[in-house]
Amino acid sequence: MNNKKQPLSPHLTVYKPQITSIMSISHRISGFFQTIGTIIIFVYILALFIGEGFYNYIDFFITSLLGKTFVFLYFFSICYHFCNGIRHLTWDLGYGFEIKNVYITGYITIFCALLMNILLWIF
Repeated sequence: MNNKKQPLSPHLTVYKPQITSIMSISHRISGFFQTIGTIIIFVYILALFIGEGFYNYIDFFITSLLGKTFVFLYFFSICYHFCNGIRHLTWDLGYGFEIKNVYITGYITIFCALLMNILLWIF
């Protein structure tokens, strides 16, 4: 029996990153990020009802550089997840499966998510 330490199946280190795999992984990460963001928003609202002392702790985090960065990335994840969700809905309808269209819609999704986030922060 061969006792070498080899992966049981191909792994991320074997494959060259492509926009399709990056978009898929990013969609999952943005969904997880939205879950964490929703919990933070819930705690922020809950802090309003608990009292001023607890609210000040949460408000200190939200207004810090780390909190502002988190809020910016949270809104970007919403924009990205929304745009990529529309892309998936068109696939569910049976359109855009050609590899050329997959790449084009991938870049359009990234561009639209960035544009939406920028517009969201400007207005």
